[in-house]
Amino acid sequence: MKIVLERIDNYLKFKAENESGQSLILDGRPAHDELKEGLSPMQAVLAAHSGCSSIDVVSILTKQHQDIESFKCYVDATRETGKDANVFTDICLSFEIRGKDLDTNKVERAVQLSVEKYCSVGKILEPTAKISYKII
Repeated sequence: MKIVLERIDNYLKFKAENESGQSLILDGRPAHDELKEGLSPMQAVLAAHSGCSSIDVVSILTKQHQDIESFKCYVDATRETGKDANVFTDICLSFEIRGKDLDTNKVERAVQLSVEKYCSVGKILEPTAKISYKII
């Protein structure tokens, strides 16, 4: 797996591109800056975490023939303060899953397996962050 990160302006905007040409814009400008065009690197980590876990959950439920009509994952995170690198200390993933005749037990088990066992990004974050989840 390879990523190339290239600066694309004269300030703090970068494009990360994979070997297949898909890309993501990272922007270090403050959130209130009208020129901000991308996620901050820490927001990208949260997006990767929710994406990784969501892919697990949808894959598990699809294999179990669960009919998912809509799916959202909300992330709420807290970072430590006052240090050189302010890592995440708490991350809560809230899964909103709607579908026809969804089996609640299967949904709960799929989310649990993802968060506690399968999500690689979550495993990277576990040493510093308490990771929790909710099902809406």
